[in-house]
Amino acid sequence: MRQILAGATAAKGMALGRARLVQPSRYLVDTRPLGEDEVESELARLHHALDTARQELRELRGRLHGALAREVNEFIDAHSLLLDDPELLRGLDDLVRIGHYRPGAALKKQRDRLAAVFEAMDDPYLRSRKEDVDQVIGRVISALQRQTSREERKLAARVGEILIADTIAPADMAHLAGAGLLGVVASSGSPYSHSAILARSLDLPMLVGVRDALSTIHDDDLILLDAERGEAVVHPTAQDLAHYRAWQREAAQEGRRLATLAHAPTRTKDGADIRLLANAEMPPDIAMARARGADGVGLYRTEFLFLRQKGLPTEDEQFNAYRDLVLGMGGLPVTIRTLDLGADKADAAGLVLRGEDNPALGVRGVRLSLRYPAVFTTQIRAILRAACYGPVRVLVPMVTQPDELIAVRTLFKLARQELKRENVDLPEKLSLGAMVEVPAAAINVRALLEHADFLAIGTNDLAQYVLAADRGNDALDNIYNPLQPALLRLLSYVIAEGRRAKKPVSLCGEIGGDVHFTALLLALGLNEFSMHPSQLLHVRDRLATLDRTVLRAHAPRLLRARTHEEAEALLAQIVG
Repeated sequence: MRQILAGATAAKGMALGRARLVQPSRYLVDTRPLGEDEVESELARLHHALDTARQELRELRGRLHGALAREVNEFIDAHSLLLDDPELLRGLDDLVRIGHYRPGAALKKQRDRLAAVFEAMDDPYLRSRKEDVDQVIGRVISALQRQTSREERKLAARVGEILIADTIAPADMAHLAGAGLLGVVASSGSPYSHSAILARSLDLPMLVGVRDALSTIHDDDLILLDAERGEAVVHPTAQDLAHYRAWQREAAQEGRRLATLAHAPTRTKDGADIRLLANAEMPPDIAMARARGADGVGLYRTEFLFLRQKGLPTEDEQFNAYRDLVLGMGGLPVTIRTLDLGADKADAAGLVLRGEDNPALGVRGVRLSLRYPAVFTTQIRAILRAACYGPVRVLVPMVTQPDELIAVRTLFKLARQELKRENVDLPEKLSLGAMVEVPAAAINVRALLEHADFLAIGTNDLAQYVLAADRGNDALDNIYNPLQPALLRLLSYVIAEGRRAKKPVSLCGEIGGDVHFTALLLALGLNEFSMHPSQLLHVRDRLATLDRTVLRAHAPRLLRARTHEEAEALLAQIVG
């Protein structure tokens, strides 16, 4: 039966696929006794579910090959034997026919009885087979609760999977996306979480806050994930599928239109030129940035070099990565951010720190780099060497006060002297910038600008610290909002101070690539946006529809807003 589950859109798009539960919910069992007239039909349902479970195991066995088959087939055989066990089947039939148990309740009772038998065995191996009973009965109950029609099963067999979970870690999402995942439905989470940000960069439709997802959806249910409307449709109708096909046609047409903007100038409706830069981490990001006409790289994250292997990366390993980045951008400017790790990940990179109760407010970013000057100097040397291959500037994360920038400049000066003695080619000049993501840095930005050549505003962390709200906590959605007046005033102040000092200011946080906030950032005076390459064309397209002069004239009204709701209403009124 068709059901609609509502949620909040974390990443737009649509997808049609079969449900795959990460942690299937504990099955709710109907314990009401059966009426006499229901016995035969419920027995038929039970036998059909048993047949479905057997068929699934046969299909699974057929798909496995090589070493994996040798490893897993033993368990498949054990499960198949259990499904054909005469005592289990006879007991189930008796519970339904004589005891008037409903099939789900009968399965649970048999599971409890068999589990008790295995639990009482002395042999540890035999005792461990209780898990097989759990898994087999769980498979049958899942098949029993499924409402998928024959037609749906045929369609589901031809499509990929939509993940149904409470939450999903960004690393898991990245891995599954590479394996063909079509979309995500999460029962909790926030549109501003790390996973939501990644889903948008991967063009992976995602809903969060779908409260009943795990209790309503079952494995292999056909799901139409409509992250345009903010809903997941379980067992979609022919009309739903027609709507999906229409969306696919429109999305393809829109994609072709946006592709024509790849190398168009980035200009507002009233002719103001805007710089669009790319946030990048891996080679595919660089290729996409070039293909979509980025004006350069506004933020290159170096953490992956420290987390992809055991131990610290060597100077040459870092140099090769930075050189390839610079060459890959073909002469366009590149901004390399120095290591931005906290105590929660430092040990994985080979740096030992004592445990911290709150790593977000601990030794991270430039604080960590200055704690390990030898490690930091290795990175600095690699950056200096790579800067001979094209225009490079350096961005320092988590800056709180000017003396941190002074210390970083000193280490760059010493590294430059070392490399000069080694007759290594060096760039004439290297711009050093500060990330503004700590409230103290934003409030004291004039002092920072005395030592920084440019600024990059990291709104993800800045908003989190200013609002004292974890962006991944869905209970704080009403607080963590980029339109909060306190945050708007801080952004406006930093941008204005950068302009007054005649130094570039970019914004590399998530809102930089979100077209919902493009007009707002223009109004606040931003001329340089940095974003995931997948968003470049969308933002360029949006900018062409906006009058920067009009928006700037209305900035004082926006900055007088008392609530984020008021700011949102004003912005909608201004944009029209």
